[in-house]
Amino acid sequence: MKKKDKSANNIGVAFFLNLFFSIVELVGGIFTNSISIISDSVHDFGDAISIGIAWLLEKKSNKKPDSRYTYGYARYSVLGALITSIVLVVGSVVMLYNAIPRIINPQYIQYDGMLILGIIGLLVNGIGALVTSKGEKLNEKSINLHLLEDLLGWIAVLVISVIMKIFDMPILDPILSIGITIFILYHVFRNLKEVFEIFLEKAPKKVDFEEFKNELVEENKQIIEIHHTHVWTLDGNNTYITMHVLVKDDTTTDNIILLKKQIKEEAKEHNINHITIEIEYEKEKCENGECEIEENHEHHGHHHHHHH
Repeated sequence: MKKKDKSANNIGVAFFLNLFFSIVELVGGIFTNSISIISDSVHDFGDAISIGIAWLLEKKSNKKPDSRYTYGYARYSVLGALITSIVLVVGSVVMLYNAIPRIINPQYIQYDGMLILGIIGLLVNGIGALVTSKGEKLNEKSINLHLLEDLLGWIAVLVISVIMKIFDMPILDPILSIGITIFILYHVFRNLKEVFEIFLEKAPKKVDFEEFKNELVEENKQIIEIHHTHVWTLDGNNTYITMHVLVKDDTTTDNIILLKKQIKEEAKEHNINHITIEIEYEKEKCENGECEIEENHEHHGHHHHHHH
């Protein structure tokens, strides 16, 4: 239990740091008239929100399965990623809308204020990154990535503010702002793609289940074919599979037990954590009066599949 709490607490610390800081930054950005600092504050605010959501959902997603959420609460963490992404997309659009006109007519910026903010930003995010860098959980890891991104953002702000101060080039400010925003959007869309794949029950990339099925059929004399196979994932980590295994009528109970054991071991090798197997005998098909048709149809369909 200790470990989970620790994970959640680290996330809590990171959340309050980031939230507080993005407000300071927004005020600072308005005061120094620097659009890149304002867009960085949007970035930080997005991070703060995602950390806050991750923090709440991290606690919730650890809950054990119950009668209402029979799969447990793992998907809540995916939901967190979705909400964060939406927040960041909105923020990014607003930033681009404000930054692009400034390329055409750059505005004067208070370079000194920008420098001071840059130094504070480096320190705060440095502390945050250190605090979460020890995290093992996926959630913490992704937050640590956020903070490292922020750190890079601040290094950029510092470098650019020094260059602008020396050469008096305010146009660099909106350029940096747009750079930061594009960087955020790129990551958001990558995350969204993953989130939607999970929500739309796409078979997880790390499971090659055609190969899994073929291996089972080839290795076991008892298996005639495998159909109604479904593979899905709850949160990108836990993978589930269900399958109907059609066996010969003379298969003994011991054979079945061995068979299930083999299937489960094979599943582990293919990164599948949870497996449900339904055993069907040839006889069962004949009782439905669709013996011949069903058999041939199924067989034909599947062989067709193998050639792909």
